[in-house]
Amino acid sequence: MAVHPVVAQVTERVAERSGERRAAYLRRTADARTVGPARGGLGCANLAHGFAACGPADKLQLTGTATPNIAIVSAYNDMLSAHQPLKDYPDRLKAAIAAAGGTAQFAGGVPAMCDGITQGRAGMELSLFSRDVVAMATAVALSHDMFDGALLLGVCDKIVPGLVIGALSFGHLPAILVPAGPMASGLPNAEKAKVRKRYATGEIGRDELLAAESASYHSPGTCTFYGTANSNQLLMEVMGLHLPGASFVPPGTALRDALTDEAGRRVLRLTGLGDAYTPIGEVLDERAFVNGVVALLATGGSTNHTLHLVAMAAAAGLELTWDDFDELSKVTPLLTRLYPNGTADVNHFHAAGGTAFLIGELIDAGLLHEDARTVGGASLADYRTSPALADGGVEWRPAEPETGDAAVLRPVADPFDTHGGLHTVRGNLGRAVVKVSAVRPEHRTIEAPARVFESQEALQEAFSAGELDRDVVAVVRHQGPRANGMPELHRLTPPLSVLQDRGHRVALVTDGRMSGASGAVPAAIHVSPEAAAGGPLARVRDGDVIRLDADKGLLEVLLPDEEFAARPPAEGPSGPTAGTGRELFGAFRQAVAPAERGAGVFS
Repeated sequence: MAVHPVVAQVTERVAERSGERRAAYLRRTADARTVGPARGGLGCANLAHGFAACGPADKLQLTGTATPNIAIVSAYNDMLSAHQPLKDYPDRLKAAIAAAGGTAQFAGGVPAMCDGITQGRAGMELSLFSRDVVAMATAVALSHDMFDGALLLGVCDKIVPGLVIGALSFGHLPAILVPAGPMASGLPNAEKAKVRKRYATGEIGRDELLAAESASYHSPGTCTFYGTANSNQLLMEVMGLHLPGASFVPPGTALRDALTDEAGRRVLRLTGLGDAYTPIGEVLDERAFVNGVVALLATGGSTNHTLHLVAMAAAAGLELTWDDFDELSKVTPLLTRLYPNGTADVNHFHAAGGTAFLIGELIDAGLLHEDARTVGGASLADYRTSPALADGGVEWRPAEPETGDAAVLRPVADPFDTHGGLHTVRGNLGRAVVKVSAVRPEHRTIEAPARVFESQEALQEAFSAGELDRDVVAVVRHQGPRANGMPELHRLTPPLSVLQDRGHRVALVTDGRMSGASGAVPAAIHVSPEAAAGGPLARVRDGDVIRLDADKGLLEVLLPDEEFAARPPAEGPSGPTAGTGRELFGAFRQAVAPAERGAGVFS
């Protein structure tokens, strides 16, 4: 199937604008490649330090020059349900690698924080920056010139992009992302949403809310709603860094264990000492990133990836822009309905055909580059398959030709919508991203007076006081990366949803984030330039009429240009920049790039 002309044009444009930078990156990765194991260039004292703690057999192999040595980098901790299953992975991977003729060492751990825990707390102001800390920690783990490949263990929000950015600094090495899988489905998502709204209106208390949340998030494994963590998993598969079908196999199952073992065996083949050398710097080319954007759009995935994909691309020497997202969204059909864009979760998606069906449909429509390189086969064509147990290992079987549940996953010929789940809007307030996949068409356009807030707590207080019971565009500013680290503002979803349910025209405009939990209220997020960097959002006042039209791509305040430009910008709140570790991230806030460029300190 020929590639769709828009997909081809966007891919070519990414390659052209990135030409010099990408070429420099590839030269750097080529220069880093060695003939034979990288440890062959170490001095005797260096190498002795590198294998001092190994057993006799591993020492013998590491002394020679024929055995590939694999780095294991893990985000394990037992506070995060998604990462708790990773505890036993290193020993399991070492055993599989040893049986296949290689060696492996646990090279390092990276931090793994949970946005679900830090929502509305000071710790959330560290969340986005933790991606860059993970990247740096990954680079430290790989910096010893002991390794010929890497297995990266991580699942959640900023952790997977951080692992990828760090690994791309060692682009001459092959790397496979090894997932843990989702927890079993708990309290139905529609019920959870109802409970949250009832709590927001004071109908129930904390005990009832906690009981509902505990029934939803209840066991080891990834949270099952389609937020950033599960968007990570889907994107890593479509971009060729997972084994085919590995994303949503539950933890603690025989198939999950078999896929983990297979990742260990497979990475050996991908090293320079194997028969299928596949460095991560070559896997993640412009085709892979366009494939990732298309998959995100086709599934209504997390808005965080309008930051993460841009930042990961920059680490590979590629310039990906919001214009690319916008253009691809216009030709990418929406093929899933997953919470918060529906009531189903990723387990329902997996049971309906999952990634194998989705990838096959998008390839057949010309919306994915089938020839993109992957870690799991010759090309993305090998990802039209699902894994199954066979003789104690894994075999891959062709995807079912039909969806198992048309309420959750549909073919391109019968989509939920004809365009993707994300739109870009722009105007005299800057540029922003709107997740439209959960927003009904009649709610995508709003023109109403602004109510300006400098914090999400202030909005919640105004809601509780009954001050927002009308048509309103809530502007929550000074929430960008330079201001306070760009926290997610999930706590705004229940009160704004309540107002919309009461029949009011409601929208949110913010330079902060909403992530994969963006709901049914239209939200123009990641407004760039942000207020703290002199963006026009800082000049909005209470009562200004704002127009948001997600379908036409408009975000504007309805004032004469001269009058609006003459206004002095409001200063940001003088809130604390210390406590909960925030004082350690002052340099990050000063150096961070705008949201449009990935909101990172490297891009």
